[in-house]
Amino acid sequence: MDLKLIDKINRLKKEKNAVILVHNYQRPEIYRVADFIGDSLELSREAAKIDADIIVFCGVDFMAESAKILNPEKKVLIPVKGAECPMAGMVTRQELLNLKRQHPRAAVVSYVNTSAETKAESDICCTSSNCIEVVNSVPEKEVIFVPDENLAKYVQTKTDKRIIPWKGFCYVHAKITAEQVREAKGLHPEAKVLVHPECPLDVIALADKVCSTSQMLYYAKEDEARKFIIITEHGMVERLKLEMPEKKFYSIVATCIQQKKNTLPAVLRSIQEEVYPVEIDDEIIKRARKALDRMLEVSRKSD
Repeated sequence: MDLKLIDKINRLKKEKNAVILVHNYQRPEIYRVADFIGDSLELSREAAKIDADIIVFCGVDFMAESAKILNPEKKVLIPVKGAECPMAGMVTRQELLNLKRQHPRAAVVSYVNTSAETKAESDICCTSSNCIEVVNSVPEKEVIFVPDENLAKYVQTKTDKRIIPWKGFCYVHAKITAEQVREAKGLHPEAKVLVHPECPLDVIALADKVCSTSQMLYYAKEDEARKFIIITEHGMVERLKLEMPEKKFYSIVATCIQQKKNTLPAVLRSIQEEVYPVEIDDEIIKRARKALDRMLEVSRKSD
């Protein structure tokens, strides 16, 4: 780990009044320059109250876009242009408009893992940690849920509303199999299994607890168990080990290549040269902001 580089980034942050927001799936060395580490909901909350001139977002494109939507007057930077979430690209504005015409009485719940344009056509956004509360908060009996089909199927098990799913998926979670989880449980029978809700339902069925990434952190801290099998992108294990070195965490191989594109040299260049700025049309920001604000309001009420 390059301590000189870390020190240089941290000094530059102060000079430029910049903050660095970091998703849980980032490389462990990126944690060393973070002002805040969290899941999508926590990062959205943090972005909504930040007092800084520059926000550097170490995650993927839709996360940086959300920060810009919530802070249109600030400069929001993403260190690597190619850090794009494939699932967010699986739904477009026009495709969503077509589905809305087919189901005119349905509310549109857009997972935060979507583009700003998709959010602008949505009634409300959600994250993996508040998706059930959000769906149950809308008055409509039918809900178009985009873009993650696995998450939509999970939500359907927790609501009486009719969920109309999109055919999108997270390539990392969709590849995880029940057989892999059973094998991990066989190797570590005393460990509790924490599963991300983007996984297939047969994988979720093997969980002791279904959690977003940060919910995994809170659960592991509060639970008496000393060993946990973490079923999500394996970088989450690094965060858990950092926070709880006295406990054991096991993972299966599941890597988000896009999240791992962010590196310390890229973060340094981003702050030094102020690249790459997130740019979104003002009208899109205005409309997408309503969907994000509604989500944050639901989360505040459920806290």
